[in-house]
Amino acid sequence: MPRIIYYLGTCSTCERILKEIPNLKSFSMREIKGDPITAKELDDMKKLAGSYEALFSRIALKYRALGLGKMTLTEKDYRKYILEEYTFLKRPVMIIPGSSPGQASQIFIGNAPKVTAAMVEAAGRK
Repeated sequence: MPRIIYYLGTCSTCERILKEIPNLKSFSMREIKGDPITAKELDDMKKLAGSYEALFSRIALKYRALGLGKMTLTEKDYRKYILEEYTFLKRPVMIIPGSSPGQASQIFIGNAPKVTAAMVEAAGRK
C-alpha cells in the first residue's frame, strides 16, 4: 500500500494542511471529487480507523440538508453515505503503511489541530 492522502481540491482547509506536510511528493494524492473512493478503499480505511463513523463528516452541508442529525445512523448507513457523496468523507485522510512487515499502517483523519500535528510528524518520518 502506498503512502496516500485523500483530499478535496476545493477545500481551503485541505490546501492549508497539505502545505504543512513534509515530503508531500512521497505521497500519492487522491482528489476525491474527481476520483471518488471505491468501496474497497473505504473498507480498508475502516479497518484502520475502527469504524465508518470515524471517517464520516457531520459538517458536510448535505448532513443537515438530508436531516441526518435527526436520525440514528448505523455503520451501514455511514458507509453508504460516504460512498454516495464525497463530502461525507472527513478530510483529509492520510494513510502511511507500516515500514516493516507486520507493522500496522497508520491512518490520520480530519483537520483537528492534534490530527494535523500528527500528520506532519508522521509524514516527516521515512
